[in-house]
Amino acid sequence: MQISPTIFKAYDIRGIVPSTLNAAVALGLGRAFGTAARAQGQTVVAVGRDGRLSGPELSAALVQGLVESGVEVIDIGLCTTPMLYFAAATLCQSGIQITGSHNPKDYNGFKMVLAGRAIYGEDIQQLRRTMEAESWQLAPGGSVRQADVLPAYVQRIVGDVKLARPMKIVVDCGNGVAGASAPGIFRALGCEVVELFSEVDGNFPNHHPDPSKPENLRDLIAALQDSGAELGLAFDGDGDRLGIVTKDGQNIFPDRQMMLFAQDVLSRVPGGTILFDVKCTQRLAPAIQAAGGQPLMYKTGHSLIKARMKEVDSPLGGEMSGHIFFKERWYGFDDGTYAGCRLLEILSRSSDPSAVLNALPTSHSTPELNVQCAEGEPHQLTAALQTLAGEAFAAPAQISTIDGLRVDWPDGFGLIRASNTTPVLVLRFEGHTEEALRRIEAQMCALLERVKPGAQVGSAAH
Repeated sequence: MQISPTIFKAYDIRGIVPSTLNAAVALGLGRAFGTAARAQGQTVVAVGRDGRLSGPELSAALVQGLVESGVEVIDIGLCTTPMLYFAAATLCQSGIQITGSHNPKDYNGFKMVLAGRAIYGEDIQQLRRTMEAESWQLAPGGSVRQADVLPAYVQRIVGDVKLARPMKIVVDCGNGVAGASAPGIFRALGCEVVELFSEVDGNFPNHHPDPSKPENLRDLIAALQDSGAELGLAFDGDGDRLGIVTKDGQNIFPDRQMMLFAQDVLSRVPGGTILFDVKCTQRLAPAIQAAGGQPLMYKTGHSLIKARMKEVDSPLGGEMSGHIFFKERWYGFDDGTYAGCRLLEILSRSSDPSAVLNALPTSHSTPELNVQCAEGEPHQLTAALQTLAGEAFAAPAQISTIDGLRVDWPDGFGLIRASNTTPVLVLRFEGHTEEALRRIEAQMCALLERVKPGAQVGSAAH
């Protein structure tokens, strides 16, 4: 079949409906994934979808393709991506979530779990080849049944997480699918919840559901001031990422959240290896060591982090993008709602949660910056930067090339890496002081100028 190869990303499939992604693509994917699943002895696949307008049509086609390949489908309907992961951890071992994550509203896509692991890279390209060649194997015996995983999911969380006292919080779901489940779960834990934009609406009429962008937190910050609540939580469109805002309007970025989570987890798993990605603050590794843990920096990408966590038996991992992965007391997948619950469990022991959060170590940093490139160019540029780095940066600079180029100085770091989802370079700079930040940014951008003269650095889009 004819398909646009650009929809097959590093960790998922994502495209614009209907120009590059439509029911025919979903049908073909169902057939290809069903074939791959059966080849690994998997006979049951769970399917869920977020609140995007194209979800029902794509879901119907995907389910049809899976059934045609001889698979038993458990259709769990409208749900967060973590609820699909939960189904693939408790009801079966494989699943597909239909979600456009935090992309604009005309996007949609597929996040996939096969035989207990989030698939990425070559596995996704193999599905593409099967679809292009139509080399799937159809078989009789397929079926579909409906299931509602929300009651079991709520019970699993409420049975595990205990608040020391009731808390009053504001929850902004941005009209994403978390609105159908998260406020109820926080109430079940004993919270008083002020809701913003809980109605699931794929038009996203209020603001975009992406808490990593400060402009999407304005309503939450305003509601915190008006309501007398202690804390604000915000979710992305499919509920696998969490934003946290203090009552005085401070955005607690995920790398700082990780300091708090690591301290808590390491109190029960002393010496544990805590994973984080190359975008995270330089302040995180020392905080992990101080709490008795082993810090391990790794490549950005939710599927890559999950795979590495399994390899090193890590109890906790996190990404600057807001994906937090708890293995201790949970299943190891990223879940914004569950991370929010664990946060409240920790903070409920304090009379002033915002003070606890604001006291976490911090630095001067840029937001994520992007340099627009041609398709395929970013990885060539990062390879060139890696080659030049040794002569460009002398001691005490420490050079890491696990994902692009990260250079750490005693007073800050710079990062230039290739995005795995769009043809851009991703840049981030941090300094212990404003002066250190400016120096590091100037040095890294001077190196970038050598490999891409005239590079235009701008703020990150989606």
